[in-house]
Amino acid sequence: MGSNRWRGRLGPAVPVAPGARVDRFEIFFDLVFVFSFFIITRATALQVTGGALLHALLVLAVLWWSWVVHSVVATRVRLGEGFVPVLMTVGMAALFTFALSLPQAFRDPTGNAAGPMVAALSYTVLRLIHLLLYRHAVRDSPNERRQLLRFAPELIGSTALLLVAALLPPRIDDLFSAAVLRDVLWAVVVLLQYGTGILAGTWGWGVASAEHWTERYDLILIIALGESVISVGVGSNLLGQPPTWPAVTAAVLGIFFTAALWWAHYDMIGPAARIALHVAQDGPRVAMARDAYAYLFLPMIAGIILFALGAETIVHGIADPNVPPSEPGHGPSVPLLFGGVICYLCGNMLFQLRTLRTLSWTRVATALLLGLSIPVAERVPGLAALGMLTAITVGMVAVEVIVFDEGRRALRKLVFEERASHEAHEAAWRARWHERPDDRDEGDEGDEGDEGE
Repeated sequence: MGSNRWRGRLGPAVPVAPGARVDRFEIFFDLVFVFSFFIITRATALQVTGGALLHALLVLAVLWWSWVVHSVVATRVRLGEGFVPVLMTVGMAALFTFALSLPQAFRDPTGNAAGPMVAALSYTVLRLIHLLLYRHAVRDSPNERRQLLRFAPELIGSTALLLVAALLPPRIDDLFSAAVLRDVLWAVVVLLQYGTGILAGTWGWGVASAEHWTERYDLILIIALGESVISVGVGSNLLGQPPTWPAVTAAVLGIFFTAALWWAHYDMIGPAARIALHVAQDGPRVAMARDAYAYLFLPMIAGIILFALGAETIVHGIADPNVPPSEPGHGPSVPLLFGGVICYLCGNMLFQLRTLRTLSWTRVATALLLGLSIPVAERVPGLAALGMLTAITVGMVAVEVIVFDEGRRALRKLVFEERASHEAHEAAWRARWHERPDDRDEGDEGDEGDEGE
């Protein structure tokens, strides 16, 4: 009774219209979500080992699945309207708690009893919030309610496995470490989640607004790229000491190659893929949204985190006045830097192949060149390694601007015409605010008469 009264005061949940765009509350949620990327980077940077990288990728995969579920909910209900923001604020609190507990998610209970359990419980709360919202949104759609049941084993299984992993004792017996079993359980969660997305199929689902779906994923990728800049700036201690010319040069190169990666997706591939998703309908649209955005954005996000880890270590050495300028990058910093960019580009190429059924030879050549450059970059000073990476990525952008000039111009013209038409329509509608109420009413009556004719 009380909940219905509060829901009435706040307003009902508003469904997403076919032309809906991302609202401000969704961006608010995204900023909290990307904080988790920052925590993953910071926790892994403390000690970059194979085990730490494995844990980072497992956590990222589980975290990203919650983002996919979140984006599916956002295709049905406007997250910033009615009572929904109140419920989503609880979800954001759970997400923030999950992010804070990530550095201890794989610790033994004796070392930090709260860490693994907090991670499991906060993740469970977040998933339940999404379940409640989606269940409310599809309450009048029998097909979608039945499809929702197909995901029940995934929800129950993944949250239960995370809870079991959190409750494992330090050792199960004298020969078997609980740490190995914990890693296996997290890996099973990842397989269960992404496997369910494939096996459940597209029947019963729908993407009401292709514009909203593409814009949402494009925004999270932009924010992730921005987070990588913050992570490099904070982790490399650029703020903790007076700037030097090598440090300033390294910072500038970091901005340049990050901007080149932004350009690689948002100049042509992203806008063309958005149009392709608009063109697709029903099942093919859902399949493309799942494969290209929900699944293939993950390697791009992983690549961003990996190259941020590598860049942070290299820039830290460049900015340290006690480290000689001729010192090469230490440990896995160069492979992480170059490998992260390769991972990003490979994910973007697969995205292009799935949405546009094309593959740019410039991307393939760039990925191969980056891979061949790793042995050389490991032997040169850290600043030179950053310069090599920047030259290759910026060079890729320059070549594409020249080689694909005709197609790029046609695409940009189409996108601009669409944007100009949309803005003109919005300006015409807002012009009504300057009219007197009587004139507005007369205009509405005239419009109704025209429609009747």
